[in-house]
Amino acid sequence: MSELQHRLDQLLHTLDYPEAERGQLLRLMLLLADLPTPPDAARSFPRYDEYKQKFLTRAEGEDSEELEEAFLTLYAHLHMNEARYTPDERGRMDEAGGYWVHAGGLSPILEAAPWIRHDTVSADLGAGNGLQGMLLQILYPHRKTIQIEISSDMVELGKQLQAWLGIPTDRVEWRVKDVCDEAFDGIDFIYLYRPVRPATEKGRAFYTRLAKTLDETPSEVVVFSIADCLRDFLSPKFELLYTDGHLTCFRGPAAT
Repeated sequence: MSELQHRLDQLLHTLDYPEAERGQLLRLMLLLADLPTPPDAARSFPRYDEYKQKFLTRAEGEDSEELEEAFLTLYAHLHMNEARYTPDERGRMDEAGGYWVHAGGLSPILEAAPWIRHDTVSADLGAGNGLQGMLLQILYPHRKTIQIEISSDMVELGKQLQAWLGIPTDRVEWRVKDVCDEAFDGIDFIYLYRPVRPATEKGRAFYTRLAKTLDETPSEVVVFSIADCLRDFLSPKFELLYTDGHLTCFRGPAAT
Protein backbone atom coordinates (compact mmCIF):
# COMPACT_ATOMS: atom_id res chain seq x y z
CA MET A 1 0.00 0.00 0.00
CA SER A 2 1.40 3.40 -1.01
CA GLU A 3 1.70 6.24 1.48
CA LEU A 4 -1.06 8.14 -0.34
CA GLN A 5 -3.39 5.15 -0.30
CA HIS A 6 -2.75 4.67 3.41
CA ARG A 7 -3.47 8.34 4.17
CA LEU A 8 -6.67 8.38 2.09
CA ASP A 9 -7.86 5.13 3.62
CA GLN A 10 -7.35 6.49 7.14
CA LEU A 11 -9.22 9.70 6.41
CA LEU A 12 -12.11 8.01 4.61
CA HIS A 13 -12.70 5.71 7.58
CA THR A 14 -13.84 8.72 9.59
CA LEU A 15 -16.57 9.57 7.06
CA ASP A 16 -20.04 8.06 7.00
CA TYR A 17 -19.68 5.68 4.05
CA PRO A 18 -20.59 1.99 4.03
CA GLU A 19 -17.45 -0.11 3.75
CA ALA A 20 -18.02 -1.16 0.12
CA GLU A 21 -18.71 2.42 -1.03
CA ARG A 22 -15.71 3.70 0.88
CA GLY A 23 -13.52 1.25 -1.00
CA GLN A 24 -14.86 2.41 -4.36
CA LEU A 25 -14.37 6.08 -3.43
CA LEU A 26 -10.79 5.28 -2.50
CA ARG A 27 -10.28 3.73 -5.94
CA LEU A 28 -11.58 6.87 -7.64
CA MET A 29 -9.38 9.11 -5.53
CA LEU A 30 -6.28 7.07 -6.36
CA LEU A 31 -7.22 7.05 -10.04
CA LEU A 32 -7.42 10.85 -10.33
CA ALA A 33 -4.36 11.30 -8.14
CA ASP A 34 -2.34 9.15 -10.57
CA LEU A 35 -3.62 10.49 -13.90
CA PRO A 36 -1.98 13.43 -15.70
CA THR A 37 -3.86 16.58 -16.69
CA PRO A 38 -6.83 15.59 -18.89
CA PRO A 39 -6.96 16.36 -22.62
CA ASP A 40 -8.29 19.73 -23.79
CA ALA A 41 -7.67 21.08 -20.30
CA ALA A 42 -7.09 24.71 -21.31
CA ARG A 43 -10.55 24.92 -22.88
CA SER A 44 -12.56 22.37 -20.89
CA PHE A 45 -10.86 21.99 -17.50
CA PRO A 46 -8.92 25.21 -16.87
CA ARG A 47 -8.75 24.74 -13.08
CA TYR A 48 -8.14 21.00 -13.04
CA ASP A 49 -4.50 21.18 -11.90
CA GLU A 50 -5.41 23.70 -9.20
CA TYR A 51 -8.23 21.52 -7.86
CA LYS A 52 -6.12 18.39 -8.05
CA GLN A 53 -3.32 19.98 -6.07
CA LYS A 54 -5.80 21.13 -3.43
CA PHE A 55 -7.13 17.58 -3.17
CA LEU A 56 -3.60 16.18 -2.79
CA THR A 57 -2.80 18.80 -0.16
CA ARG A 58 -5.94 17.87 1.79
CA ALA A 59 -4.84 14.23 1.62
CA GLU A 60 -1.77 15.21 3.65
CA GLY A 61 -3.90 16.86 6.32
CA GLU A 62 -6.14 15.59 9.09
CA ASP A 63 -9.57 16.88 8.07
CA SER A 64 -11.55 14.18 6.25
CA GLU A 65 -14.43 16.52 5.38
CA GLU A 66 -12.06 18.96 3.71
CA LEU A 67 -10.57 16.05 1.76
CA GLU A 68 -14.03 14.95 0.62
CA GLU A 69 -14.99 18.50 -0.39
CA ALA A 70 -11.76 18.96 -2.38
CA PHE A 71 -12.27 15.70 -4.24
CA LEU A 72 -15.90 16.48 -5.04
CA THR A 73 -14.79 19.85 -6.44
CA LEU A 74 -12.25 18.10 -8.66
CA TYR A 75 -14.85 15.57 -9.80
CA ALA A 76 -17.45 18.27 -10.57
CA HIS A 77 -14.92 20.24 -12.61
CA LEU A 78 -14.09 17.14 -14.65
CA HIS A 79 -17.80 16.41 -15.10
CA MET A 80 -18.37 19.99 -16.37
CA ASN A 81 -21.48 22.01 -15.56
CA GLU A 82 -22.55 23.10 -19.04
CA ALA A 83 -22.28 21.36 -22.38
CA ARG A 84 -21.15 23.13 -25.53
CA TYR A 85 -24.07 23.06 -27.97
CA THR A 86 -24.45 24.22 -31.52
CA PRO A 87 -27.41 26.57 -32.10
CA ASP A 88 -29.46 23.65 -33.44
CA GLU A 89 -28.56 21.40 -30.49
CA ARG A 90 -29.36 24.17 -28.02
CA GLY A 91 -32.69 24.82 -29.71
CA ARG A 92 -33.69 21.16 -29.42
CA MET A 93 -32.65 21.14 -25.75
CA ASP A 94 -34.73 24.22 -25.03
CA GLU A 95 -37.74 22.71 -26.81
CA ALA A 96 -37.69 19.68 -24.54
CA GLY A 97 -36.75 21.63 -21.41
CA GLY A 98 -33.45 19.78 -21.09
CA TYR A 99 -30.72 20.57 -18.60
CA TRP A 100 -27.40 21.88 -19.91
CA VAL A 101 -25.37 19.32 -17.93
CA HIS A 102 -25.29 19.05 -14.15
CA ALA A 103 -23.07 16.78 -12.11
CA GLY A 104 -25.13 13.91 -10.76
CA GLY A 105 -22.75 13.36 -7.87
CA LEU A 106 -20.64 10.42 -6.78
CA SER A 107 -23.30 8.77 -4.60
CA PRO A 108 -25.15 7.13 -7.53
CA ILE A 109 -21.86 5.76 -8.82
CA LEU A 110 -20.86 4.36 -5.44
CA GLU A 111 -24.33 2.86 -4.83
CA ALA A 112 -24.59 1.11 -8.21
CA ALA A 113 -22.40 -1.89 -7.36
CA PRO A 114 -25.20 -4.39 -6.57
CA TRP A 115 -26.96 -3.67 -9.86
CA ILE A 116 -24.18 -3.92 -12.44
CA ARG A 117 -22.90 -7.34 -13.52
CA HIS A 118 -20.17 -8.28 -15.96
CA ASP A 119 -22.77 -8.79 -18.74
CA THR A 120 -24.71 -5.57 -18.05
CA VAL A 121 -25.38 -3.04 -20.79
CA SER A 122 -25.68 0.36 -19.12
CA ALA A 123 -26.80 3.67 -20.62
CA ASP A 124 -26.57 7.31 -19.63
CA LEU A 125 -29.42 9.33 -21.15
CA GLY A 126 -28.01 12.80 -21.70
CA ALA A 127 -24.43 11.84 -20.96
CA GLY A 128 -22.59 15.14 -21.41
CA ASN A 129 -18.91 14.22 -21.64
CA GLY A 130 -19.76 10.73 -20.40
CA LEU A 131 -17.91 10.87 -17.09
CA GLN A 132 -20.66 9.22 -15.02
CA GLY A 133 -20.97 6.23 -17.34
CA MET A 134 -17.21 5.86 -17.62
CA LEU A 135 -16.70 5.90 -13.86
CA LEU A 136 -19.31 3.14 -13.60
CA GLN A 137 -17.37 1.22 -16.25
CA ILE A 138 -14.12 1.68 -14.31
CA LEU A 139 -15.50 0.61 -10.94
CA TYR A 140 -17.71 -2.20 -12.26
CA PRO A 141 -16.36 -3.40 -15.62
CA HIS A 142 -19.28 -4.60 -17.73
CA ARG A 143 -20.13 -5.49 -21.30
CA LYS A 144 -20.93 -2.03 -22.61
CA THR A 145 -21.72 1.55 -21.62
CA ILE A 146 -23.95 3.46 -24.06
CA GLN A 147 -23.51 7.24 -23.91
CA ILE A 148 -26.40 9.16 -25.50
CA GLU A 149 -25.70 12.88 -25.90
CA ILE A 150 -27.02 15.51 -28.29
CA SER A 151 -23.85 17.64 -28.23
CA SER A 152 -21.36 16.39 -30.82
CA ASP A 153 -18.64 18.48 -29.19
CA MET A 154 -19.19 16.83 -25.81
CA VAL A 155 -19.08 13.38 -27.38
CA GLU A 156 -15.72 14.16 -29.00
CA LEU A 157 -14.41 15.35 -25.64
CA GLY A 158 -15.82 12.21 -24.03
CA LYS A 159 -13.90 10.01 -26.43
CA GLN A 160 -10.71 11.81 -25.42
CA LEU A 161 -11.55 11.30 -21.75
CA GLN A 162 -12.19 7.62 -22.40
CA ALA A 163 -8.65 7.21 -23.74
CA TRP A 164 -7.28 9.29 -20.83
CA LEU A 165 -9.10 7.03 -18.34
CA GLY A 166 -7.75 3.93 -20.08
CA ILE A 167 -11.14 2.40 -20.92
CA PRO A 168 -11.07 0.02 -23.91
CA THR A 169 -12.82 1.36 -27.00
CA ASP A 170 -15.20 -1.60 -27.22
CA ARG A 171 -16.58 -0.94 -23.73
CA VAL A 172 -18.19 2.41 -24.61
CA GLU A 173 -20.61 3.19 -27.44
CA TRP A 174 -21.12 6.88 -28.19
CA ARG A 175 -24.35 8.07 -29.81
CA VAL A 176 -24.72 11.68 -30.92
CA LYS A 177 -28.46 11.73 -30.61
CA ASP A 178 -31.41 13.47 -28.98
CA VAL A 179 -32.67 11.21 -26.18
CA CYS A 180 -36.19 11.97 -27.39
CA ASP A 181 -35.38 10.07 -30.59
CA GLU A 182 -33.61 7.13 -28.95
CA ALA A 183 -34.76 3.54 -28.57
CA PHE A 184 -33.87 1.89 -25.29
CA ASP A 185 -33.96 -1.79 -26.15
CA GLY A 186 -31.35 -4.15 -24.74
CA ILE A 187 -30.33 -1.97 -21.78
CA ASP A 188 -30.09 -3.42 -18.25
CA PHE A 189 -29.07 -0.35 -16.23
CA ILE A 190 -30.20 3.21 -17.00
CA TYR A 191 -28.79 6.39 -15.49
CA LEU A 192 -30.50 9.71 -16.13
CA TYR A 193 -30.45 13.17 -14.63
CA ARG A 194 -33.73 14.67 -15.85
CA PRO A 195 -32.55 14.96 -19.48
CA VAL A 196 -35.86 16.66 -20.39
CA ARG A 197 -38.65 18.19 -18.34
CA PRO A 198 -42.10 16.57 -18.34
CA ALA A 199 -43.75 20.00 -18.37
CA THR A 200 -43.07 20.25 -22.10
CA GLU A 201 -44.95 18.25 -24.72
CA LYS A 202 -41.73 16.73 -25.99
CA GLY A 203 -40.65 15.90 -22.45
CA ARG A 204 -43.90 14.13 -21.60
CA ALA A 205 -43.65 12.13 -24.80
CA PHE A 206 -40.10 11.08 -23.86
CA TYR A 207 -41.04 9.80 -20.40
CA THR A 208 -44.17 8.10 -21.67
CA ARG A 209 -42.23 6.26 -24.36
CA LEU A 210 -39.37 5.36 -22.02
CA ALA A 211 -41.80 3.97 -19.43
CA LYS A 212 -43.62 1.95 -22.08
CA THR A 213 -40.36 0.50 -23.39
CA LEU A 214 -39.24 -0.42 -19.88
CA ASP A 215 -42.64 -1.96 -19.13
CA GLU A 216 -42.29 -4.26 -22.15
CA THR A 217 -38.70 -5.29 -21.43
CA PRO A 218 -38.46 -9.08 -21.04
CA SER A 219 -35.59 -8.93 -18.53
CA GLU A 220 -34.89 -6.94 -15.39
CA VAL A 221 -33.94 -3.28 -15.72
CA VAL A 222 -32.62 -1.04 -12.96
CA VAL A 223 -33.06 2.73 -13.27
CA PHE A 224 -31.04 5.32 -11.34
CA SER A 225 -32.89 8.62 -11.76
CA ILE A 226 -31.53 11.93 -10.43
CA ALA A 227 -34.09 14.68 -9.70
CA ASP A 228 -36.60 12.06 -10.81
CA CYS A 229 -39.33 12.75 -13.35
CA LEU A 230 -39.92 9.14 -14.40
CA ARG A 231 -41.78 7.77 -11.38
CA ASP A 232 -45.21 9.10 -12.36
CA PHE A 233 -44.94 7.42 -15.76
CA LEU A 234 -43.88 3.94 -14.64
CA SER A 235 -46.38 1.12 -14.24
CA PRO A 236 -46.82 -0.89 -11.01
CA LYS A 237 -44.52 -3.50 -12.54
CA PHE A 238 -41.64 -1.37 -11.30
CA GLU A 239 -40.75 -1.33 -7.63
CA LEU A 240 -39.20 1.63 -5.87
CA LEU A 241 -35.87 0.45 -4.47
CA TYR A 242 -34.72 3.67 -2.86
CA THR A 243 -35.17 7.42 -2.84
CA ASP A 244 -33.54 10.21 -0.87
CA GLY A 245 -34.85 13.23 -2.76
CA HIS A 246 -31.79 13.32 -5.00
CA LEU A 247 -31.41 9.75 -6.27
CA THR A 248 -34.42 7.53 -6.94
CA CYS A 249 -33.93 3.90 -7.94
CA PHE A 250 -36.40 1.52 -9.60
CA ARG A 251 -36.32 -2.14 -10.61
CA GLY A 252 -38.68 -4.02 -12.91
CA PRO A 253 -40.68 -5.08 -14.69
CA ALA A 254 -42.05 -7.57 -12.20
CA ALA A 255 -43.39 -10.84 -13.55
CA THR A 256 -47.12 -10.79 -14.19
